[in-house]
Amino acid sequence: MAHIYSHASPRAVDHLVLPVMDLDVARSRLEALGFTVAANGYHPFGTVNACVFLADKTYLEPLAITDPIAVDAALDAGNAFIARDRLFRQHRQEGLSAIVVQSDDAKADHEAFAAAGISGGDMFEFSRPVRLPDGRETTSSFRLAFAVDEAEEQFFAFACQRLNPLPADRAALERHANGTLGLKRLLIQSARHESRDPWMQSVLGADGSSITNGTAFDAQNLRIEATESEFAEDGFLAFALVFTVADLEVTAAALAANGVVYQKLSGGITVPAAPGQGVAFLFEENAS
Repeated sequence: MAHIYSHASPRAVDHLVLPVMDLDVARSRLEALGFTVAANGYHPFGTVNACVFLADKTYLEPLAITDPIAVDAALDAGNAFIARDRLFRQHRQEGLSAIVVQSDDAKADHEAFAAAGISGGDMFEFSRPVRLPDGRETTSSFRLAFAVDEAEEQFFAFACQRLNPLPADRAALERHANGTLGLKRLLIQSARHESRDPWMQSVLGADGSSITNGTAFDAQNLRIEATESEFAEDGFLAFALVFTVADLEVTAAALAANGVVYQKLSGGITVPAAPGQGVAFLFEENAS
């Protein structure tokens, strides 16, 4: 890495990408967990998502392959998003593959990532249709700039600029039966930190702080905790998401009603990873 790409202030996380084998299985699992899941969104390069939007304006993007021919064509054309998704799926069937940060200028981000020695490939733009909760359809367009650690195949990041933002009111999609309000922490294990910490700092625009056996990075709206682990082999392993909820009793009731196995511990609820849910979900009550 040539140098660290710095920001005046920490960046906001926009969403997290979670590759899945079967989007129907993911939708069923997320609904059983008490989440409201948006309509399928089809990308022009052969993937499809079913997003979970949260009231803190972050969201989860479960991602599946829907058109292998289009995926192969995108790969041949140098689509960096598809290339990184393919690398992830060569190692793991499901999990969490990418942190996405908000961007007002993806072109500037691309240039800065390149100057810092962490560019993940050519920037690109795409559009896709979006069906809103009231049945209306609109088009959403994006410009993406990629950042990678060259030694890492199971994790990447990109800056996402929305060229024509969706209508601001998505309240119906942000209400969840389990009482989830937003994301609080992303937990990552890594076998090394020499390149991980400067890469995270460049992507998030946040200095790291020491925690037990690792480093924490405070993005504008989410804490990423990266710890050392022999089980992470030679790369990153995102293994858990921590959500804030309004009332843990509501969360527990929603899980129990749908037959979801969970463990209630002091201060929170843990749901282990399952098909369609590639990482563990932890729920903690909102302190405020």
